Amino acid sequence: MNAPESMIRLTTQRQILLEELSKVNSHPTACELYEMVRKRLPRIGLGTVYRNLELMADSGMILKLELGGAQKRFDATTDPHYHVRCSVCGKMEDLTVAVQEQITENASEKTTYKILGHHVEFTGECPSCQKAQAKLREADVASSNAT
Repeated sequence: MNAPESMIRLTTQRQILLEELSKVNSHPTACELYEMVRKRLPRIGLGTVYRNLELMADSGMILKLELGGAQKRFDATTDPHYHVRCSVCGKMEDLTVAVQEQITENASEKTTYKILGHHVEFTGECPSCQKAQAKLREADVASSNAT
């Protein structure tokens, strides 16, 4: 069970992790956050970053996203919201779609579990990957026409 936020002490390391995470909307991995934080705390270890992120997520201070991507990602926005992930490059962003609370209510009616919430992840191709795919198709067409 998650401990309330007030139960976790906001150390300098955690404060800087939270500040760096709040600066981006890219939902970075622990390794990406490590690289961001090292600019401010050059002596911090990767293990320290992992431990603090897990503790902060367990306390509800941040979100840990363990959806379709291979690596856990972290989000400073803790309000209920959805995400979209690029199926090509793995980039993840917030999706500003109203959270559908009736899904939770419907699930509660269909099970004896106590439903606490739900997570939805949409997948697609980000604009950069769409452009790259279009260029590849154009190159394929051009090479086919040249032969």
